[in-house]
Amino acid sequence: MAVFVLVHSPSVGPSTWQPVTARLTAAGHQALVPSLLEVGDGEPPFWPRVVAAVRAGMTGLTGDQPVALVLHSNAGVFAPVLVDGLTQPVAACIFADATVPSATGSTPLAEDEFLPFLRDLAGPDGRLPRWTDWWSEEDVAPMFSDDEVRRVVTAEQPRLPLAYYLEQVPAPAGWDEHPGGYLLFSPAYAGQADLARARGWPVRTTAGEHLHQIVDPTAVSRALIDLADSAR
Repeated sequence: MAVFVLVHSPSVGPSTWQPVTARLTAAGHQALVPSLLEVGDGEPPFWPRVVAAVRAGMTGLTGDQPVALVLHSNAGVFAPVLVDGLTQPVAACIFADATVPSATGSTPLAEDEFLPFLRDLAGPDGRLPRWTDWWSEEDVAPMFSDDEVRRVVTAEQPRLPLAYYLEQVPAPAGWDEHPGGYLLFSPAYAGQADLARARGWPVRTTAGEHLHQIVDPTAVSRALIDLADSAR
C-alpha cells in the first residue's frame, strides 16, 4: 500500500492537509505532510528546496516504500522534480485543485497574465502579502469551515518573495508516465482537470472552494483513496 505524501502549496502551510491526514490514518493508511514553510527563504531557484523539504518530511520510510504524491494548488508544478528527485518509487501523482505541469520542458509558477497583479502586491522588501490577503473577504471567508481553522491557516502562511513566482520549474521527460489522477474542488481549476483527462488520468470532483480539504476532509480523503486505487 502506498504512503500518502500530502504536499501543500508553499503559499499556505501544512495545516491545510492535517484534517485529511487524520482521516486517512483512521482509515488504515499511512499519511505524511512535509512542511514547505522555509521554501521561500534564501535565493532562487526555489524548487530544489521543495524537493529537499519533501524528502526530509519522508524520513523514516524505507527506500522501496511506494508513495502517492498528493499535490495541492501550485504545488502541482513540482510533481516532475519530485518524481525525479525522491528516493521512494512514486506510485501515483494526484493533483488536488492543482496545476498540471508540462509533459516536458518546464512549467511556470505563475502565468504571464498574472504577474502584473503579483508585482503590484509586492512590498519594498520584494515579498508578497500572505496569500489570503491577496483577495477580498467575500472570496476568502467561504474557504474556511470556522474561525479557528481560519486563524490557524492564516497564521502559518509565509510571505513568499515575488521571485518565487517568476520561476520555471523543470519537467523532466517521462515524469507523467507514472499513474496520475485529479481531484477537482473549485470551478477555477476545471481547465486543469480537463488536462488530466486528456492524459487519460481519472478525475473525481468534491465540489467546494479551493481549500475544500479543510472544509470536508472526509469526502476529500475518500476521493484520494479512490484515485490512488484507480491509478494503480
